[in-house]
Amino acid sequence: MTTYARVGAVTGGNKGIGLAIVRQLALQYPKSPLNTGPLLIYLTARNEERGKAALESITTDAQLQKAKALRSQGGLTDVEYLPLDIDSKQSIDDFAAKIKQTHPDGIDFLINNAGVAMDGFDENVVKKTLHCNYFGTLEATQQLLPHLKDGGRLVNVASMAGKLSNSKYSDAIRTRFLQAKKPEEITELMDEFASAVSKGTHSSDWPSAGYAVSKAGVIGMTKTIAELNAASGSKVLVNSCCPGYVNTDMTKGRGSKTPDQGAQTPVLLAIGDIKGSNGQFWQNEQVINWA
Repeated sequence: MTTYARVGAVTGGNKGIGLAIVRQLALQYPKSPLNTGPLLIYLTARNEERGKAALESITTDAQLQKAKALRSQGGLTDVEYLPLDIDSKQSIDDFAAKIKQTHPDGIDFLINNAGVAMDGFDENVVKKTLHCNYFGTLEATQQLLPHLKDGGRLVNVASMAGKLSNSKYSDAIRTRFLQAKKPEEITELMDEFASAVSKGTHSSDWPSAGYAVSKAGVIGMTKTIAELNAASGSKVLVNSCCPGYVNTDMTKGRGSKTPDQGAQTPVLLAIGDIKGSNGQFWQNEQVINWA
């Protein structure tokens, strides 16, 4: 059995940005400051067939072969599939249990990339979007953050859509986002948004956009968790990022960036030199203002 110097996991890894993140991790790890020997990446997906097809695409990828990135090609990285549906608490429980059992000493990074972008706007769309993008990411973060090694990284993939200045929030709501000290305060905002949408009263305080609000929630929640985690003495760096407007299924092919370009910031936050950044929101490989 191989002993790995580093272990990481990528959620929603079977296509689009998630799959590109796995590829870029394998390509960039040899020159990473975190390189201390062989790396194991868990590519996770909710659908086993698609997850294993993605794994197959990694092993036959021409760029990876040319770079000799994978251990089967003489490189440093192995990629394995694990099931994970962040829309299901049971699935997150099972995934966390498997990681803890297989790697009792902890893992080095987790990139929470999985999410949904649904068409339309109504109570049902908002509920489903928040359940996956916000509550699923929160659950995965809370369960796996304690199992990250000191000096490890946790990256939550958000979006520019979650910038508070991009959407129609009331001053009161914006202030609550920015002044939140605990994830529970962000969760309260998410619940209030869902409730206001169901009552038809949201328009005075909120944008009519479930995806944007879910990603504002991810950025805010990540910031509060990062700050609390650092205050507890942990050296794990916790950040959120926008991959950019990437040409994937989620943007219906309208994005201007390739998936590989979109993967650059999440990969930097996971294995690059980010000079101790914690609780920040990143885009285009730099810290940007969330407000």
